[in-house]
Amino acid sequence: MSSDNDMPMTHRWSAWQAIALYVAAMTCLLALLILLVVVGQTADSWLSDWRHKVLVLSIGWLLVALAGLLALVHYLRLRKTEAELMRSEQRLWHINRSLQAELRIAAMAFETHLGMFITDAQGRIQKVNSTFEAITGYCEAEVLGRNPRMLNSGRHSPAFYREMWQSIHDEGCWQGELWNRRKNGDTYPQRLTISAVTDDAGRVTHYVATLSDISTRKAAEQEAHRLAYYDPLTGLPNRRMMIDRIGRALKTHARTQQQGAVLFVDLDGFKHVNDSLGHQQGDDVLQMVARRFETVCRDDDLVARIGGDEFVILAEGLGEDLEVASQAAERQGSKLLGALAEPCRVGEHRHPVSGSIGITLLGDGTGSVEECLQQAEMAMYQAKQAGRNTLRFFDPVMQAVTVRRAMLESDLRQAVARDQLRLFYQVQVDATQRVTGVEALLRWQHPEHGMIPPGDFIPVAEESYLIVSIGRWVLETACRQLATWATRRETSGLSMAVNISPHQFQQPDFVAEVEATLEATRAPAERLKLELTETLFMEEPEIARATMRRLKTLGVRFSLDDFGTGYSSLSYLNRLPLDQLKIDQSFVRPLFEDSANEVISASIIQLGRNLGLEVIAEGVETDAHCQWLAEQGCDAYQGYLFSRPLPLDELEALLEVSACTTGR
Repeated sequence: MSSDNDMPMTHRWSAWQAIALYVAAMTCLLALLILLVVVGQTADSWLSDWRHKVLVLSIGWLLVALAGLLALVHYLRLRKTEAELMRSEQRLWHINRSLQAELRIAAMAFETHLGMFITDAQGRIQKVNSTFEAITGYCEAEVLGRNPRMLNSGRHSPAFYREMWQSIHDEGCWQGELWNRRKNGDTYPQRLTISAVTDDAGRVTHYVATLSDISTRKAAEQEAHRLAYYDPLTGLPNRRMMIDRIGRALKTHARTQQQGAVLFVDLDGFKHVNDSLGHQQGDDVLQMVARRFETVCRDDDLVARIGGDEFVILAEGLGEDLEVASQAAERQGSKLLGALAEPCRVGEHRHPVSGSIGITLLGDGTGSVEECLQQAEMAMYQAKQAGRNTLRFFDPVMQAVTVRRAMLESDLRQAVARDQLRLFYQVQVDATQRVTGVEALLRWQHPEHGMIPPGDFIPVAEESYLIVSIGRWVLETACRQLATWATRRETSGLSMAVNISPHQFQQPDFVAEVEATLEATRAPAERLKLELTETLFMEEPEIARATMRRLKTLGVRFSLDDFGTGYSSLSYLNRLPLDQLKIDQSFVRPLFEDSANEVISASIIQLGRNLGLEVIAEGVETDAHCQWLAEQGCDAYQGYLFSRPLPLDELEALLEVSACTTGR
């Protein structure tokens, strides 16, 4: 801070003080004149010529007064001039102080976090700041007098720079992003602003440029883009980028009629890879598959991983002819299958990999990206059903099936609440054809479509996980009926077999749910038989075995349903707390049509006997079936020979007849 002493001194006398001084001086002067005249003269001599002397003194006094007045006026003018000079000095002093402050601010602003350089009108560098030196690697001495084009990276065309300078000429400034080169040769992205400085006549005198290194920001943007559009495991584009590209491809097709294809690839049995080798090695397999797909696809094709073991390939530019495009897409699909033919080597293991591929053409009725992907996925499921390791094109018939499935799923969600589900029962008999129990079979009484076959809605319930809540209703309803039968002498010995979905069985609270249901309904646990399928033991056999053992402690029994149709090893049989094997009807109904069915059925019966398990055959429709199975040692039977699935009232009527016949 500056003090008042820094300012120039000012005159401290006022004009009134000067006038008072003047009057006092005149008075003294007059007195002196009179004194000079009177001194040395007698009174007579003074008085004898007093008029003449008074006139002389008055004129003298007036002359002296006039001279004093002139001196006073001159003095006052000098004083005014001095005051004006002092005011000018003060203004100059303040202006100087402001200029010094502005210069200090300008100097501080010049040394900022932004790089800055100043050129003359010809573009020769005259001044740079320290940030410029830090960003470019050049010190000031190395660039003075040189043109900034020495920093050009070579990435931009001459037209780019022409447009830049045209903007500076027209608007006085330009700002934007460009790439420049450092002293060490590295190129980097830069944010640059150039402003023209003009004089009063509008002529350019200098150019001032500010620049910043945006490498970090660009790297962050690229990383954000990578995370948003690329799969972190394989480095392939992800679902989001694939959706964007398919959308653009559909627009291109609408404009040019150029065909394209979407190939949806799902690896076969990949969950087994994860379970057997571990997730880390499973990830290694996915990375190998990604590299193989990239190798066999064209450079213009987009290969994406959209989740799990699912890949999508977008092939564009297949021509305008639909048939030609179909052939090209099929060849591409065959290449993908061929890429999977070689087993993947993971560590010391060689694991075989195959895939199922669904294909849809962009110009074959697809209207949206979502529809396109749905069609390709449906075709992929058709390939799965055809035996896997193959490809299928989308068929419009599948679309109708999918629409119906969506309708079923929507209605099925309300079926329990609307009391539309029913339990039918099919009897099971022993070797003497005495009814020993029943199997509870689910039916859906739809208000508009009537009785919907279980083969239509059970798969829908499984895929949508509705089977868990539906299965809970089935178990509770069956146990309630089992408890009712237990109170009657003629039905107290009947068992109740209930099919349990793998999804329902794998619920963490399934054991507690069964226990609570038995307690709430008071159904006898030893009469409840849960039917499980082989697929349950393919995924997590140890967990399944532990769950079965816990249920065994409650008294619940187990039957292995559809035995012989699965893919699991027989080695698990002696480790599971099973009570019964059920021969699948796919072997029993055509028993005599193929000798292989007889061999399989006989083997299952023998296996069950060796393991100490009861064997029941389903699908028994003729006496010949029953007789042959009995000769092989089968213990129990179920099928149309004894009864079709019946509603409760018809079943109880049949049981009454059976009781009368057997004397129960």
